[in-house]
Amino acid sequence: MVNHALRPAPVIALVTALAAVLAGTTGVGAAGPQSVPQSGPIRTIVEAILPKITLPPGFHIEVFAIVPGARQIAVSPTGKTVVVGAWRNPPHVVDATATTAERLVIPLAASRSYRVPNGVCFAPDGTLYLAEANAITAFPDIEAHRTEPAPPAKAIVANGALVPPAEIGGAHSARVCKVGPDNRLYVAVGQPYNVPPKSKQDRYRRLGLGGILRMDRDGKDREVFATGIRNSVGLDFNPTDGTLWFTDNQVDLMGDDIPPGEMNRADKPGLDFGFPWYGGGHTRTHEYAGDSPPADVVFPEAEMVAHAADLGLTFYRGTAFPPDYRGGIYSAQHGSWNRSVPVGARVMFTPIKPDGHAGEPRPFAEGWKTPSGGYLGRPVDLAELPDGSLLVSDDRNGALYRIWYAP
Repeated sequence: MVNHALRPAPVIALVTALAAVLAGTTGVGAAGPQSVPQSGPIRTIVEAILPKITLPPGFHIEVFAIVPGARQIAVSPTGKTVVVGAWRNPPHVVDATATTAERLVIPLAASRSYRVPNGVCFAPDGTLYLAEANAITAFPDIEAHRTEPAPPAKAIVANGALVPPAEIGGAHSARVCKVGPDNRLYVAVGQPYNVPPKSKQDRYRRLGLGGILRMDRDGKDREVFATGIRNSVGLDFNPTDGTLWFTDNQVDLMGDDIPPGEMNRADKPGLDFGFPWYGGGHTRTHEYAGDSPPADVVFPEAEMVAHAADLGLTFYRGTAFPPDYRGGIYSAQHGSWNRSVPVGARVMFTPIKPDGHAGEPRPFAEGWKTPSGGYLGRPVDLAELPDGSLLVSDDRNGALYRIWYAP
């Protein structure tokens, strides 16, 4: 079974590996972890992509940093530090205050072993949470310790204790996290099948596999906040009303045009979003077509083009963008792998209506997909900097882009 959100095609894997080698991301020197060089062949490749990216009038894009394997992004409460999760590389800590040429990009706890260190999120007090495939670790005050080989860390969920180890495969094991307005930690947990067998479905739902877990920030009082989710790799809270929004990747191999990708809204705990009876939107899965779905299924707020691999998202909280581009959701489409005509590899904008529900999604930044169907880059996540600009990660090239507005 293949996960279209993470499947590394041979060329992508080669480029990612080359980026890691050229950047020299591993190892701890005598004075601490080595910073990733911000100039050289990889940056040249990424800079050459920029003229191909189309944006609305007045918006601009630049390379913010070279970060091998860049995926999920977390910006510290001070805005001075950006932490970037990864799939195969270690997470990296980025100095957001320096100029491009002087920017430090340092592996987080370089001597530590990681397993899919994808999910990163900050609490208001500056604690960084790292959600791996089967563990959650807290790094208190990472800004004061970011250049140390082994910064202070505390296991919030011990290794092997997030989900039963036997239920983790190569697919859907990239976690994402967010600290909610209730000061609790939310973690999205994908389940390890394209569509799970009926013999495992009840167990998965009880465990929160294919759901969102909620727990105290020390890992206690864990509960299943939402279920009926196939594989969410992006979540954020609406700052206006506190509702949780998240993407969900639809079932693979059902055809080019079904089922749609999902953007969902959870305004309370205990909601069921319909998987595996529904493979995306209102499309029933073949495996569960003869079974009655739950009566209270919550359908998506917005449907996306099938198989675009909708991953990270963020609410735009700033005022630097024009009014038509404020207050909504910016989300990343990683790009399809199982579609005869590739789609995705772009950033979408979904406005939020006055009643708190979604408007019609529309493309915001495009050009990482070539006319022939190849990929120049693959966006994964977005985050807002204090100046109101947006960061976009690209795990194909190992880079962070910055998008800003200046008419």
